[in-house]
Parts: sequence; C-alpha cells; structure tokens
Amino acid sequence: MDAEDDDPETVATTAPQPTQAAPQSAPSKPQFRGNKVVSMSNPNEQTAKIVVYEPRIYSDAKEIGTNLLNNKAVVVNFDRIENDAATRIVDFLTGTVFAINGEIRRVGEQIFLVTPANFQIDGALAENLGNDFDLQMTE
Repeated sequence: MDAEDDDPETVATTAPQPTQAAPQSAPSKPQFRGNKVVSMSNPNEQTAKIVVYEPRIYSDAKEIGTNLLNNKAVVVNFDRIENDAATRIVDFLTGTVFAINGEIRRVGEQIFLVTPANFQIDGALAENLGNDFDLQMTE
C-alpha cells in the first residue's frame, strides 16, 4: 500500500457519485390498470396433507376428528381394531364430516378416506366394494 491509497481526497474522487432523479410530485401509477398478474405459487398457501391412522381404541377418533377440523384428509385403517369400536369410530367420523361439509368414502375392506370440505374425491372405488359402511369381516 502506498500513501496515495490512504488519502481521503483520492478515495472520495474515485467513489461513484449517486445520481439524482428528477423530483416527483406523486408516486408513479401503473399504466395498465386492467392487466393483473397472478402468481402461480402462493407462499401463504399451505400444502394439503393426508394423515394415515390405524386406530386401536375408540378414543383415537378424537385425534382423527381434530385433523379433519385442521383441513387435513385422513386415511383410516381399521385392521387392528375390533368391529364394534370401528363402527363407533365410523359413526363419529360421519357426524364430523357432516358438520364440516366433508366426505367419508370406503376405499378398502377396512380402509376409509375421510376428507374435509376443501378436498374433492373422484373415482368409483366405493361402488366396487358394495357402498355399504358395515364393518363385518368374513371369517
């Protein structure tokens, strides 16, 4: 380093000078008011979630219902619970989806898809299973 680099006058003369813009009386307005651009990805939007449950006792229905109230779809597998408790849970969930304008669909022999109002279920799998909601297993 030599002495010229430390000189404040040299530094001040070599630094870029800010340009001054013409003073404006009001902020500029967009020229095209009818042209709206919509972002395809909204960072405030949450991703939809599907939760999978295998209830073991009737009190697990409360947790499933809470997920529905939080706008999450739930897949419920009743393979590991007695038929009486599974029927009670289906009755509880049927009331829950009625209250929130959701849907409950059978997607397997012991598997149900329960969705809140912001989900749409397409397909005819329930028709292939017989459309009945009784949980009697063939033994």
